[in-house]
Amino acid sequence: MNRIGVLRRITLGMAFTGLVSAGAWAQAQDPTPQQQDIRQDKKDIREDKKDLNRDRADRNADQRDINKDKRDIRSDKRDIRQDNRDIRNDKQDIRQDNRDIRNDRTDLAKDRSDRNADQRDINRDKKQLARDDAKYGANSSQAQADRKDLHQDRVDRNKDQRDINQDKRGLNVDRRDRNQDVRDLNRDRQDRNVDARDLHNDKKDLHKDRKDRNKDQKDINKDKRDLHKDRADLRRDRNHK
Repeated sequence: MNRIGVLRRITLGMAFTGLVSAGAWAQAQDPTPQQQDIRQDKKDIREDKKDLNRDRADRNADQRDINKDKRDIRSDKRDIRQDNRDIRNDKQDIRQDNRDIRNDRTDLAKDRSDRNADQRDINRDKKQLARDDAKYGANSSQAQADRKDLHQDRVDRNKDQRDINQDKRGLNVDRRDRNQDVRDLNRDRQDRNVDARDLHNDKKDLHKDRKDRNKDQKDINKDKRDLHKDRADLRRDRNHK
């Protein structure tokens, strides 16, 4: 019995060795055309998935760019509206400054006219005082009245001169304000023009990003079709194996 068992084990060992050798020989043989097709199909599927992932990443990046462009456009429009409000306010300030300047000029002309009239009164009072001093004496009632009139005219003349000086200062202030408002208006117009150019450029960028996004979406759709086709080829090649 022991001898028979030994022979049986030897036979089984030889059979197992033959099977292993046959499997190794089969693996060493060149793949069949069906196996080559299956390998190529799997490779195509892997490439399709890679292309699909890349195109999706590009599409998502383009969508982010589109969202940013939309935000930029909204911001540019807000800036332009604010610039237009600033321009309107500057124009109103300039009109008010010009009205103030005209009023200051009117007041200045009136005060100068009053000052000149007071000066003529002073000159006339001086002449009258000299005549009354010569005719009635320095202490006469006529001379005292002339001195009182002369004093009052000088007070009026000095007040008118102060008004003139005040009008000049006001006129200079209004002119400075008007000039500053004109500079503000020019600066706001420049800002509005810059914002308008930014808006135009952002719209162009949005249009370009949308084209890129649409192209990427077409690529995604094509990759999906290719992936579907390659999977169908893989199933067909497996069934024909």
